[in-house]
Amino acid sequence: MLEQLQALEKRYQELEHLLASYEVISDKEQYNRYAKELSDIKDSVSLFREYKKLSQEIEDLEIVLGGKHEEELLELARKELPGLTKRKQELEQKLKTILTASDKGLDKDAIVEIRQGTGGREAGLFAADLYRMYGKYAARKNWSVEEMAAHPTELGGFKEIVFSIKGKGAYKRIRFESGVHRVQRVPTTEAQGRIHTSTVTVAVLIEPEEVDLVIEPKDLRIDTYRSSGPGGQHMQKTDSAVRITHIPSGVVVACQDERSQIKNKSKAMRILRARILDIKEEEESKKIAKMRKSQVGSGDRSEKIRTYNFPDRRVTDHRINFTSHRLEAILEGDLDEISDALIKASQG
Repeated sequence: MLEQLQALEKRYQELEHLLASYEVISDKEQYNRYAKELSDIKDSVSLFREYKKLSQEIEDLEIVLGGKHEEELLELARKELPGLTKRKQELEQKLKTILTASDKGLDKDAIVEIRQGTGGREAGLFAADLYRMYGKYAARKNWSVEEMAAHPTELGGFKEIVFSIKGKGAYKRIRFESGVHRVQRVPTTEAQGRIHTSTVTVAVLIEPEEVDLVIEPKDLRIDTYRSSGPGGQHMQKTDSAVRITHIPSGVVVACQDERSQIKNKSKAMRILRARILDIKEEEESKKIAKMRKSQVGSGDRSEKIRTYNFPDRRVTDHRINFTSHRLEAILEGDLDEISDALIKASQG
């Protein structure tokens, strides 16, 4: 851990020098990138410097206690040492948490993909409910939500909806939503009042910046086609829809929501970059999983993670045996209780 923190402090000093250089100041894009990186690690470096200062103070007190000094000085050292030691332990835990978060990119923005699972039209409607829930949660957190690609159903649901969430702590709090969400309720289309069970899958991806993942143009095949939007006077007259294929991985992303081909291409590239990074992260996670089993499940998206039971007004997260009878509040975006419990379990 100390080696990582020393490297972080060294990088902080490098960034301070870079941001003061004329070459970087004259390049706005590079300056902003370095400034963001400096801001991201500032708190960690401050804590590490406090940790080092405390360690030195503790070492000095231990030297005093191990030597021959006046009783008054020894008594003062004995009184100070427990408090300093406790503070050092607290800092050590905070730094471990920060390093773990940093390793997993928890400070990044997120791209969320919601897809209709089993249950037909009812599953599509619940996909829309989850999209609305995450949107309301984002509003509570002052995060911004941007729709990126959508395939709506006739009844107002979604076969698929992809959107980004940007803001401080977005990925950290949303990441545990990946998996199968099950709903048990009476559909509005059910005349006899029978309870149906439907499922929706959610995938939460880190949204990488271009510098985090470089994709070579030669590895892409880009096709344009006419968007299959509404007919009549609103029908697209140009090939604004974009389909991008990443040849090495076989990942395909299509966007047609925007009337501009450039905007569709930009959104498609953002989704593509997130999916490719996710594949790389998943491969790495499989290696880590062999050494350590997470308390919040495997992260496999085929894993049933949560049930929303409408007759009992109950929401249960199966990974941590967490149950809440505040179903309506949760669907209105009050997710902190579940999110906090999941974060705590992941650190336990």
